[in-house]
Amino acid sequence: MKILHTADWHLGKIVNAVHMTEDQAYVLDQLFDIIDAEQPDCVVISGDIYDRSIPPKEAVDLFDRTITKLSQQYDFPVLVTSGNHDSPDRLQFGRALFRDNQLYFETKLTHPIEHVTLTDDKGPVTFHLIPFFEPNEVRFHFQIDEMLTHHEAMEIVVQSIRDRMDLSERHVILAHAFIAGGMETDSEERLSMIGGSPYVDQSVFDGFDYIALGHLHQPQQVKRLNVQYSGSLLKYSFSEARHKKSVTIVNLAEKDNVTIERHLLEPRRDLRIIEGTFHDIMTTTEASDDYLLVRLDDTEEVIDPMADLRKKFPNILRLEYKRTHRDVALDELDQTPVTERMSDDALFEHFYQEMTGEAMTDDERALLLEGLDSIKDKERGR
Repeated sequence: MKILHTADWHLGKIVNAVHMTEDQAYVLDQLFDIIDAEQPDCVVISGDIYDRSIPPKEAVDLFDRTITKLSQQYDFPVLVTSGNHDSPDRLQFGRALFRDNQLYFETKLTHPIEHVTLTDDKGPVTFHLIPFFEPNEVRFHFQIDEMLTHHEAMEIVVQSIRDRMDLSERHVILAHAFIAGGMETDSEERLSMIGGSPYVDQSVFDGFDYIALGHLHQPQQVKRLNVQYSGSLLKYSFSEARHKKSVTIVNLAEKDNVTIERHLLEPRRDLRIIEGTFHDIMTTTEASDDYLLVRLDDTEEVIDPMADLRKKFPNILRLEYKRTHRDVALDELDQTPVTERMSDDALFEHFYQEMTGEAMTDDERALLLEGLDSIKDKERGR
């Protein structure tokens, strides 16, 4: 059975005040190109359809167009679970009607866990749809009194599936969780720290043929080939600048025989980081309409650099000055008593070295002393 696995669409996402809906529509068009080329037997979407519980109209319209096209133009099931950004109540609207059109939405934790069984020439494949949940929901459904961590809660849910499944057949889990060992980014919302940890160990899923995960935005396997995050549709923070976004094609042959392929998604505009001095960037870096973080290496002040940079790079989202030295905050307690005893010129030299990573030259020191003397003269009324 061939499965297309995707997740973390985050429709309605805003990155540095830029609405990403058109960019998301652009890559979703590529999703259909991949479907046409690969001819999967089903599509699974492992949570975070939307970026927030009350998504904007444009995001709802885009999902409506996408899911309608999947239903009307292709004769295969689409299985969807909710993520921590989704509203379970809103996402499950029309759930019963959708099932008649091979659209399976599971957004609220149930006991027993909902499942869908499909069949290919090697027999049945059962998909277990686990929506995102908080540990307290597991306590309620499974009537448990003590507090649970995310790992303990997932362990209880998965064991309830394992207790009623035929281990000789093939089984797939859809889940939205933070698996220990996965590489996270700045754009993922932190899960609650119930019990002191948001992590789930991948050993919870032992015995299942494929685990289709959502939540972490970098495409990756976690310890085992069959434990996979498909990653997000687009780069949603500069911590993802080096990622290659993709969807995952899973070839599920007989029991315990899984192969994985990633199909890259090409964004309308990339999200990148460029670094260098203001002069070098303006003279040697190729003009681009990508979404950019520009880090300037200049140690001297550049007057209104953004105005000039935007002429060449209209979609700059952030401008920073690169710091090449250690973070002085790490030694703040130790340094404060020392700096309080420094003279004005020594204190400024200390500050200069911390900010630039270099000692002042003799000429710079002479200018500093001249400036300090001038300031003191003005303060004394001379």
